[in-house]
Amino acid sequence: MARPSSYPPELRRRAVRMVAEVLGEYPNESAALRAVAEKLGIGSAETLRNWVRRDQVDSGQRPGTTTEESAQIKAMKKEIAELKRANEILKAAANFLAAELDRPHLRS
Repeated sequence: MARPSSYPPELRRRAVRMVAEVLGEYPNESAALRAVAEKLGIGSAETLRNWVRRDQVDSGQRPGTTTEESAQIKAMKKEIAELKRANEILKAAANFLAAELDRPHLRS
């Protein structure tokens, strides 16, 4: 499980906007990422690059699984796991009850 971010969401949005705004002022994207990360006190340009890529995917500019889709997939996987556990419990209960019905009982 990913650890929670130490950066508030507003800082993330602001950093992504700043990168988009200053991209033309630098020779390449890496230089722009480093400059913005340094200005805002973000630990590394790689962190900022990940935020920019995530924003591009979420806005449809880049192919990939959006944040919303990822959350839905995670929720569905959790639900599937719960259903599988419940199904195993029901199978075990059915087997137990079937064995009880097949067992001869002494009548008093």
